Amino acid sequence: MRSHKDFIPELDFVLELDGKIIGNIMYTRAMLTDENEEEKEILTFGPVCIHPSYQRMGYGKLLISHSLAEASCLGYDTVVIFGSPSNYVTMGFQSCRKHNVSLENGRYPAAMMVKELVPDALSGHRWIYKESPAMEVSEEEALAYDSTLEKMERKHTPSQEEFYIISRSFIE
Repeated sequence: MRSHKDFIPELDFVLELDGKIIGNIMYTRAMLTDENEEEKEILTFGPVCIHPSYQRMGYGKLLISHSLAEASCLGYDTVVIFGSPSNYVTMGFQSCRKHNVSLENGRYPAAMMVKELVPDALSGHRWIYKESPAMEVSEEEALAYDSTLEKMERKHTPSQEEFYIISRSFIE
């Protein structure tokens, strides 16, 4: 992701605690196109990573809050993400449907959320979201990379199942 042209190095943050890296967030550019075919450059982030020993302690929110403030300082006015709403609505993210932001097929995924960094940045238009190719993951490359890491037991958590369900659900 870091080598892609849409990666934004100014919004690549790590979180350290007692000299140990415990978290990371990265952003890429994304695009919205309105009903007049006018394009608007926006942001998306992911992954947000927090070491398992430090999860559910507010560190993810700290990283997100800091990075959103920096994104605003850089002049960006909108962020669109995919995630579990229960993790992001407390940070001001709202349903994509509320901002008329859909996928190309006109559908509104329950897991797609929007945060306007500038009030009413999206009002008055219908938008189609297009993520950067930087967010595409090659399963083959991911498996090759994983093979270089220490072997860990694969787990399937309830939150993964929840995201699986939400990411395949749509708002009408």
